[in-house]
Amino acid sequence: MTKLFTFLSIFIFGFTTTTNDMVRWGQNGHRTTGHIAEQYLTDNAAKEVKRVLGNESLAEVSTWMDEVRSDNSYDYMVTWHYVTIPEGDTYGTAEKEEDGDIIWAFEKAVSELKEGGLSAKEEAEHLKVLVHLVGDLHQPLHVGNRTDRGGNDVRLQWFWENSNLHRVWDSEMIDDKQLSFTELSDFINHPTQEEIEEWQSTSVLEWAYESQALLPKVYNMPKNKELSYEYAFNNWDTVELRLLKAGVRMAGLINEIYAER
Repeated sequence: MTKLFTFLSIFIFGFTTTTNDMVRWGQNGHRTTGHIAEQYLTDNAAKEVKRVLGNESLAEVSTWMDEVRSDNSYDYMVTWHYVTIPEGDTYGTAEKEEDGDIIWAFEKAVSELKEGGLSAKEEAEHLKVLVHLVGDLHQPLHVGNRTDRGGNDVRLQWFWENSNLHRVWDSEMIDDKQLSFTELSDFINHPTQEEIEEWQSTSVLEWAYESQALLPKVYNMPKNKELSYEYAFNNWDTVELRLLKAGVRMAGLINEIYAER
């Protein structure tokens, strides 16, 4: 299993790492976005999601893409979790992954879900992929700058324990709140109708550029790289907003895909 994770991580950012360095929102982050999305589905979209996923909720399937890393038959998805847009580049000018990146995979899943004609298994997997990728796109370090493995090379102390910047944003700031994903969802799920409409009107490229624009704030830390209360306080509002936007946008997207025809 360790060898498999090492192999996968080489492809994700071109580096070797350990299982603790895998690049993703943590489970609570993904489940929070899925749970929020469920609150904004139309009746028809909710019915279609039930048809496709059965008894599984969006929160439950939100971590599926990470769970199938242990299955070699899904190795083609390895590079779908991120996009690399170096400073000064746009998505259009940046070098692309041979097997696709998060934006390519997102657009593929949306297009094929809208087109229809998928088998039950294919439709379920496409929806699971979509739910996961919307979450990943809103974690700022999934829009990598090609210099530090999406923050994994930024070794630091998080509350006096060894960690790295990516892990802090993936899970540690969230998990340190000691909230369940439903509690976290309830705490942050208070957008205005104007915000909902504005967020749902944006494109996947805009979501990626939003994450890219947050990187200076993400990397703003003391020289000794000892992070604790101050860093968490200064960045928690950003974490909350990214999770909330991801959930609201996910719902808008699913509503669009499963609009009554």
